[in-house]
Amino acid sequence: MGEEEKARKELEECLDEHNQLNTKIEAITNESQFDQILVQRMKRRKLWLKDRISFLQEFLCDDIIA
Repeated sequence: MGEEEKARKELEECLDEHNQLNTKIEAITNESQFDQILVQRMKRRKLWLKDRISFLQEFLCDDIIA
């Protein structure tokens, strides 16, 4: 498996996890009482995923342009 294939696979996994976190955070925060620390951790993970997604998209776009 080449680097591009690995990057595409990781990008897909990151996008999936990011979307799942969105859904979970929304569900948890709709409850009357929820664990703030858990939500903060999930949001931190979501931000990390967003940065990783941006990096991978740039990496893949650079290959297309070059």
